[in-house]
Amino acid sequence: MQIHFVQHETFEAPGAYLLWAQERGYLVSFSRVYQGDALPSAVENIDVLVVLGGPQSPSTTKAKCAHFDSLAEQALIKKCVEAGKAVVGVCLGSQLIGESLGAPHGHSPEREIGNFPIQLTEAGKQDKLLAHFGDVLTIGHWHNDMPGLTADAQILAVSEGCPRQIVKYTDLVYGFQCHAELNIDVVKALIASETDLDGQSQRYKFVQDSASILGFDYHEMNTKLYQFLDNLVAEYQSS
Repeated sequence: MQIHFVQHETFEAPGAYLLWAQERGYLVSFSRVYQGDALPSAVENIDVLVVLGGPQSPSTTKAKCAHFDSLAEQALIKKCVEAGKAVVGVCLGSQLIGESLGAPHGHSPEREIGNFPIQLTEAGKQDKLLAHFGDVLTIGHWHNDMPGLTADAQILAVSEGCPRQIVKYTDLVYGFQCHAELNIDVVKALIASETDLDGQSQRYKFVQDSASILGFDYHEMNTKLYQFLDNLVAEYQSS
């Protein structure tokens, strides 16, 4: 299996996604666009494309962020979808999936930073790749926006602060607005990149302070993510 990551910033690291791929012995490649790496020109050797998060939005122009080419990433995602590859989008990546399929992203009702429960919808409880998450799972968040919905998209999970936490676009294409990949190393980098996180926690209902985020046990969400990814690979191999 070949897993390709598109990474937008050093602090938006793949975390448990990368650890999963390494533990399974899969081949891993990167487009670290923040350091000038090119996106793949062909997708034949990609089995799973993982597009990570970032402070950008799909509407961010190259004039605002020279290393981020939203349209090029959308074209890569669409090429992978059309080629029958498995695609997972995380936060910004989930929004880019929607955009690539003609569904504009939206602004989340609430800013969410920290670890808060998501609830599976009825569609989520019936989804064979995701049902093991259980009815409720506390999971990581770090966002203002949310992915758009195509006519065939299914919302698999919601939170109190955001109505689109996990979206299924096809049997092989999933958007995670939430961050199941977080671990201590990743959250340390995210906290360092954030402006006045502790001050924000006093102003926003769904923003936790740095001590709460650093003191959380990320094992359960990482384990649930591993099982989802194993299920996704099995679905891809059987398709």
